[in-house]
Formats: sequence, C-alpha cells, structure tokens
Amino acid sequence: MAKPLLRPGAVLDGFHIDALMHAGGMATLWRVSRPDSPLPMLMKVPKFAEGEDPAAIVSFEMEQMILPRLSGVHVPKFIAMGDFEAQPYIVMEYIPGDTLYRRLPKLPLPYDEITDIGARIATALDELHRQHVVHLDIKPSNIKFRPSGEAVLIDYGLAHHDQLPDLMQAEFRLPYGTAPYMAPEQLLGNRGDPRSDLFALGVLLYFFSTGVRPFGESETLRGMRRRLWRDPCPPRKLRPDYPPWLQEIVLRCLEVQPAWRYPRASQLAFDLAHPRAVKLTARSERLRRDPYTSVLRRRFNTDALQPTVRPALSTRLASAPIILAAIDLDQNSTDLNEELRLTTARMLTTLPSARLACLNVLKQSLIAIDTTLDTEGHNKHIDRLVALRHWAEPLKLDDRLTIHVVEATDPAAAILNFVRLNRIDHIVVGARQTSLMRSLLGSVSAKVAAEAPCTVTVVRPARHDESEEEKTTAPEEQRAE
Repeated sequence: MAKPLLRPGAVLDGFHIDALMHAGGMATLWRVSRPDSPLPMLMKVPKFAEGEDPAAIVSFEMEQMILPRLSGVHVPKFIAMGDFEAQPYIVMEYIPGDTLYRRLPKLPLPYDEITDIGARIATALDELHRQHVVHLDIKPSNIKFRPSGEAVLIDYGLAHHDQLPDLMQAEFRLPYGTAPYMAPEQLLGNRGDPRSDLFALGVLLYFFSTGVRPFGESETLRGMRRRLWRDPCPPRKLRPDYPPWLQEIVLRCLEVQPAWRYPRASQLAFDLAHPRAVKLTARSERLRRDPYTSVLRRRFNTDALQPTVRPALSTRLASAPIILAAIDLDQNSTDLNEELRLTTARMLTTLPSARLACLNVLKQSLIAIDTTLDTEGHNKHIDRLVALRHWAEPLKLDDRLTIHVVEATDPAAAILNFVRLNRIDHIVVGARQTSLMRSLLGSVSAKVAAEAPCTVTVVRPARHDESEEEKTTAPEEQRAE
C-alpha cells in the first residue's frame, strides 16, 4: 500500500501535522496536535524508502514494543501508534527545550554542573532499568530535561527489554549504537547488561568535564574494539584541577569489565549526589594511562573478551540495593544499635553488591537556638560522624559504606526525605520500648514504616526483663503452692 505523504497541514488518524522538527538517519520527527488533547505531542515516522538502512524498520519495531510499557517522568508519555499496513508512526509527549547536544560548544562545563547533570541522568537510568529496559544509546542528543528538572531519556530504537524479543540482536550481527559511547560488552554482542548504560554515562561525564572524548571519534569496529584493552587518559592529566572524587566516579564507570563498574545506576547517582562521601581508590590518583604491559595482557587474553551468560536484569538489580541504617546515638540505645548491626550484617551477607548508608538525625529545637558544640565543647556533628563510623566498623564494608548526619526538627521526616532523594531500596530502623510520650506523639519508626516508599525492617532490642521477672516471681509461686 502506498504510504500517505506527510507534510504540514495534513491529518493522519486524527493528528494534525504541524511542522517538521527533525530529519534523522532512521526517522523523521513531526510536531502534531489533536483537538481533544492539550498535551504537546511529537510524531516519529521511520524511514523505509529504497536504499534506507534496514535497521531503521527493526529499531522502530523495538520502540513500538517498548515505549508503551514505560511510565514515569523520565520517559516521554506514549500516546498512540500506527502499524505498517497504513503508516507506521509513534505519537508521544513532546518534551520542550533542547537536548544536551546543544551544550557541546560550551565544553568543558563547571564541575558542580556536571555533577548535577550526571546525578539526574543516573536517576533516570535507574528508573528505566527498574522497568526492565537497557537503553544502549545514552548520548547527549538522547537526553532532555523537563522544566521541573528531571532528566528524560528519549529514543528507544536500540534498547533492550528484558521481557521482550530482541529483534536487533536476532536480525543483525554487527553491534548498533553510537561509536564513542558504546560499552565494550556491546561490541561483543551483549545487549542485556544495564552497566552498559553506566559506561555510556561515564563517557558523557568525561567528555563534558574535559572537552575531550575518552575513546576518540572512531566509527570503525576495529577502532572501537581498542577500548576492550586500553584505558582512557586520566582526566587529571588533562585538567590539573580535576577533583579526585570525580575522576574516581568517571573511571569506575569506564572500566572494561562490567563487574568493576557501579552495580546499579542508583549507586552512581548516590555518589554524584554525595561527592564528599566517595571512597577514593588508586583510580582517583592516576596521572598516566595504563602501561603497555597491561595493554598487551588484555589484548591477548582472549578468554576475557568472550561474551558471558549474565543473570536477568531484575535479578541483577535486586542483588545491589542501597540499604539505609537509621541509627539513634542516644546513650540508652546501645542494645538496640547492636540488634540493628546484627540485622544489617545478615542482609549484607546475602547481598555482596549492596551499598549501606548510615544515617543519624541531629534533632533541632523548634523554639530554642541550637549550638554546634556540646557541654564539653565538642562539635556535635563531627562526634556523630565518628560514632556512626565506629558502629559500622565491624561490618567491614570499605567502599560500600557512607556516613551521613542531617539536622532536622522532625527525625522521621528527615529520614523519609533522605530516602526519597537517594532512591533507597530498604530501610533498617530501630524501635525503642513504648512509652506514654510515644503513644501520644507517635514513634519515628512507626512513621517511617507507614510512609516509606520502600521496604522497611523495624528492629527491637533483645528483651531481658522477661527472664529477670521469671527469676523473681518463681520463688513466690513455689511458696504459694
């Protein structure tokens, strides 16, 4: 069947074609409108004329399958689609504003701006991965921002859905993607690892913070394969003022082996949101590229270059949660904190890729002016940071641990706010014994358990009063007999 010619002023299935927005290599984008909807809309139409890349049709089919399954502020809202019998198209929400591509002439950007951009993109990736999708084409032209600030990921033609047939992998042997941003495992044919998106984000962070692409502009497969055995030049060699914590984050994202990168996008977002808490390793101190002995060893280690069978996306995400331990440092909480540590240790034993954040709320007065020093002249904030580190020391977590002290008048609200901002997956919080005050005002643990957007484990201290009571009452019972 002949395809109707799209032009401004035409009407297709009730959608009024307003203007051509973009003509890309695989599709054209049109601004469209519909009388019954005030939502700004965009229509995507694939290119399938004689001589066009056949991957355009396959990638469009992938996007037609994936986009209707996605939801949330980090993706454009799906509205409608047309099939190939008449005119294939996808109508989606139009996100106003430019993509990150428009920022390229201003590179490198300030470090604080790069950190903010990276954290928002990582948050969007985490939400996408939770919906069983690996994007596989993260680059500046596929990232926009809503007026409210959230990053929006667009273009799912190369994406992989963990629960759908992968048409791109089934029909094409060569890897598809954008050369400078492709992860090493993509070059080997593995399209199901969410850490591939973290590699691409690492490329973007490197590029935006140095003005140089870490692996150059190579478009040939041979040129791209060099990243399988050669590390990029450390950013600190290009910019002497480059923050060590940012180099630690960027080079971890760019590790050749996915297992050496962040296990989840949420953990990457957490580090970008808390740069002072980033654990520095030898990565942060590098000033030279990897020596040729290392390059040759990787180059001829063929076993390391073979694709491996990896667990399902949902299984991988579940094995790397961010756990929050809310610690009360009151002197009367010793037994409770010991139970909290034991409970947390049991969780971490079964989750070797989990991240632990220890949080204490320094309660502020609603009326009085609080001082930063205690009665002995010690800084309250620093003392609590030290106490939290002592609490966590037996867990031996090294780079999987961060310590946080926040000041607030409402401890429960402060915990919940921390959880929402940092996409915490599981909260471990203690509940002290009931009292008249707690009965009247409500406990912190009760409010956290009732309002948290994630799983909450409430821990109580081991009770010793029952055994003591038995010891004192037993003789009276015996005498009564």
